[in-house]
Parts: sequence; structure tokens; C-alpha cells
Amino acid sequence: MEKTEEIKKEKENIKEKKTREKKKNNKETEAEIKLKEENASLNEKVLRISAEMQNMRRRYEGEISNIYKYEGEELIVKLLAIVDNFERAISLDDRDLTDELSKFLSGFKMIYTNLLNILDSMEVKVIDCQGLEFDPNKMEAVLTEKDENLPANVVLEVLQKGYTYKDKVIRVAMVKVNE
Repeated sequence: MEKTEEIKKEKENIKEKKTREKKKNNKETEAEIKLKEENASLNEKVLRISAEMQNMRRRYEGEISNIYKYEGEELIVKLLAIVDNFERAISLDDRDLTDELSKFLSGFKMIYTNLLNILDSMEVKVIDCQGLEFDPNKMEAVLTEKDENLPANVVLEVLQKGYTYKDKVIRVAMVKVNE
């Protein structure tokens, strides 16, 4: 009988050990599951941050390339006022080359031509408007007039030239539009 009791006690001890091991294993697996979830969460955060960094780098490089692309825009806008003044002065010419004013204006014409060539080499172009349909992206309607011979919304007169720099409008044209 003692042996059977010993065997029973041994079996109980074995069962207790197994149940303790199972509990211990369950605790370990719960901890492992938590760690795996945490690991997955952290990996996802790393991927999001990495993607965000790539997007920021792409935006930054785009902004830098635009800065370089339109580098001289501010200077060009200031020069356009000078071009306008040259055009007003040249329009005074009466084609009489004998008087002093005409000789002076011929020098203005040379300077004006050189200035236009420089602007052209920098990809500054005049916006063509005369006789075309009004485009609010490139033109500003300052005046309207009624002309029965022309269709509505057509530019009758360019009051101030508009300009583009590369592919960007830097100054809209001021125009008179047909009603």
C-alpha cells in the first residue's frame, strides 16, 4: 500500500509539475504574443516614419528645384517696368531723324532691343492677346467696349503687355475686352 500511495503522490506531483509548466508556458506565450504585437506596431511606425521622410525629401527637392528654376523672377518683374518706360519713350518717335529727340530715341531703341534680347534669352515671353479670346489666367480686363463687328469676349486692345517667365505667368496683360 505504501507503494501505491507513493505512486499516487508521485503522479500528483507530476500532474502539479505539468500544470505549473502549462501555466508558465501560457504566461510565456502571452508575453511572447504581447512582444510580437509590440514589435509589429513598432515596425509599422518605422515604415510610416520612413515614408513620411521620403515624402518630405521629395517635397524639399521639388521646392529647391522651383527656386532654382525661377531664380531671377523678382529681378525680371522689376525690369518689366523699365521695358514699359522704354516702350512709352520710343512711341514718341515721329520718324524724323534730323532733330535731337529722334537721335536720342534711336539710342533708346538700341538699349530697348538689347534688353528684350536679354529677357528673351532668359525665356521671358510676351503674352499674345490682341484679337484673341479673353483668358482670365493670362489677362485682366480693365475696360470693356461694345464692337458689333467682333464676337463677345475678344480682346480689343492691349493696355499693358503681360509676360511669362519659362512656363509661369509673372505679369498678366491689362486689356480692353469686347462685351
